Amino acid sequence: MPKSQLRICSADYANPQHMQVLIDLLDAYASDPMGGGEPLSAFAKANLPNALQTRPSLFSVLAFDDALAGKAVGLVNCVEGFSTFACRPLVNVHDVVVLASHRGQRVAEHMLAAVSTLAQQRGACKLTLEVLSNNLPAIQLYRRIGFENYQLDPAMGQAQFMHRWLSP
Repeated sequence: MPKSQLRICSADYANPQHMQVLIDLLDAYASDPMGGGEPLSAFAKANLPNALQTRPSLFSVLAFDDALAGKAVGLVNCVEGFSTFACRPLVNVHDVVVLASHRGQRVAEHMLAAVSTLAQQRGACKLTLEVLSNNLPAIQLYRRIGFENYQLDPAMGQAQFMHRWLSP
């Protein structure tokens, strides 16, 4: 897609229109097999705007297609963390969402360029992300723009992303 038709901006968590777009895009992603295949819960939809506003370590980038009357087509949610080794912030790219109609048009690439700029403004030393091993188009994109698998010493192997749910 021509960059002139794509408008990238930081999401304003206090703007109800931005929050509705963010929730709609995140719900589309969650409903997709790559996002788990389940829509967002009513709880998440109702509470996400306030939760995002109260956490200064979070930021998001939105993409709009101005050729389609400013339709929202992409979202990247980010979480600032901290690298103890570098003693500087880092930014984890938590969600990358591009509507199916706009995949393969470099929307994610443009959003991630904006994320990189915002991360540098925050003094971050690096970007991190996780991606499903069978999401080959995403992996190709991430490699093309400079991401690589994380390792400290090749003899110790590459890092693996793991999780464990906690009781409420």
